Amino acid sequence: MEEITEGVNNMNVSDLQKKNRIQVSNTKRPLFFYVNLAKRYMQQHNEVELSALGMAISTVVSIAEILKNNGLAIEKKIMTSTVDMKDESRGRPVQKAKIEIVLGKTEKFDELMAAAAEARELRESEEQS
Repeated sequence: MEEITEGVNNMNVSDLQKKNRIQVSNTKRPLFFYVNLAKRYMQQHNEVELSALGMAISTVVSIAEILKNNGLAIEKKIMTSTVDMKDESRGRPVQKAKIEIVLGKTEKFDELMAAAAEARELRESEEQS
């Protein structure tokens, strides 16, 4: 138990920020997988960082817009940059665009999530009867 406490105490800020980061791919998972994951991260950490490279950038923007338009999230920070990567096919370095969007919970987040859970339970009980 002491080792766990010591490990938590020795964690730096960058380690804590990684716990609420979602690295989005536009090929691995459907869009609403990431939307629902972001909701869960916001419930646990009050904010979420969405990150993507290249062609997945539009997916991150869509996730952020869905959460904002549903009244669940507000933009806290948007960062863009380029990163050097190695081209798998040619073996030479290439630059890829990168975006990071930090979203925070709105004041109505918990209320909206509770209402959605209640509606889901109601639908499920109606389906069973």
